[in-house]
Amino acid sequence: MTFDILSDGKFLLDSSTNAFDNLMKEGFASRKKVFGNDLFCFSPTGYPYKIKDHQHSNKHNFASLSVTGTSCSLHCEHCDGKLLHGMDGVLTPDSLLHACQVVKERGGEGVLISGGSDARGYVPLGRFAEAIRAAKQDLGLYVVVHTGLVEPDTAMFLGEAGIDAAMLDVIGSPEVAKKVYHLDSGPQRMAESLDLLKEYNIPIAPHVLVGLDYGQFNGELEALDMIAQRDPQSVVIIALSPLRGTPMAGAEPPTPEMIGRIMTVARLGMKETPLLLGCARPIGNHKIRTDEFAVKSGVNGIAYVSQEGVDLARSLGLKPIFKDVCCSLAPLELSNAAVE
Repeated sequence: MTFDILSDGKFLLDSSTNAFDNLMKEGFASRKKVFGNDLFCFSPTGYPYKIKDHQHSNKHNFASLSVTGTSCSLHCEHCDGKLLHGMDGVLTPDSLLHACQVVKERGGEGVLISGGSDARGYVPLGRFAEAIRAAKQDLGLYVVVHTGLVEPDTAMFLGEAGIDAAMLDVIGSPEVAKKVYHLDSGPQRMAESLDLLKEYNIPIAPHVLVGLDYGQFNGELEALDMIAQRDPQSVVIIALSPLRGTPMAGAEPPTPEMIGRIMTVARLGMKETPLLLGCARPIGNHKIRTDEFAVKSGVNGIAYVSQEGVDLARSLGLKPIFKDVCCSLAPLELSNAAVE
C-alpha cells in the first residue's frame, strides 16, 4: 500500500500512541524486508566518540572542514554560525588541499567540506573547485559537501569532481525559511538546488531538521514530500538542538517522539531509500530516547549512536556495524555490505 507523505503523514503526526506504535512496527518490518538486518553506526571523527561497543581507532579518519572558518552571513536563528566552530578552517584552496593530504597521510578515509553561507544562501565553493577535485580524484578520499543552495556552475564542478554526496538542508515552509534562514522563496530554491544536483548526477543526501520552527512542527512533511519526488540517495533526519548565544537558545527542542514520528513518515513514504538519524540533535537522555525511536522506526543508520540504541538494535535482531565516516555515505556502505 502506498503511503502518501502529506495526507498519511498528517494522520501519523496526529495519531494516538497505539496507532503510532503500529505504524512504527510497519516501518521496521519494511526496513528489514528491503535492507536486511544491518544497522550502520556512523561516527565521523570531527568529534570525540566512545561507547562500550566502539571508539575511534583513528581520530583523523574523517575530518570536517569549513571553507569560511567560523564566518556565516546568513545568521540563521538556530545556529548563527556556532556549528562551524567544531570544524577546521580552510580558507584557501591550498589549505583545503593540504588538510585533505594530511587526512590521507594519516590513514584517513574522507572529509566533509562545508562552510558558512553568503547572504543569498550559497556556500562560496567556486574557488575551491580544483582542490575538491584533487581530494576526490587524486587522493582518493571520500568527499561529502554541504552545499547550501546550489548554482549551475557549482553543480557542474561538483559533478565533474565526482563527489560522493551533497548535503542540503530542505525546508518545506516558506514562512520558516524566511523567519529562521532569512531566505525568500526558500522551499522553491531548495527544490531547484536538488534538481541541479540530480542533473549533474551528484548523489544527494537531503537533511530535514525537525522542530526548526522554534521546536514545533512546521513544514517537515512538505520537505519530505519535496525530497521523495527527487529520488534521493539517502535522507537524513536531524533535530533542533538549541544553542547558547543564538535566538533559539531558550526554545524547547522537539520531543524524541516528535522526531520518531517524522522518521516513521520518512520510512513509510520512502521505503527503498536509506534513512539516517544524523548527528545534529539534542544529547543526554533526549538522545537515548531519540535513538530508540530511530531503531524502532526503521532507520538504516544512526550518527554517534548511544549504547542504549545499540543494545536495542541487537535485541530486535539488527546487526550494528560501526563506521567512522559521515552518515551520508550510507548508500555506499549498504552497497559494500551487499557485495560482502
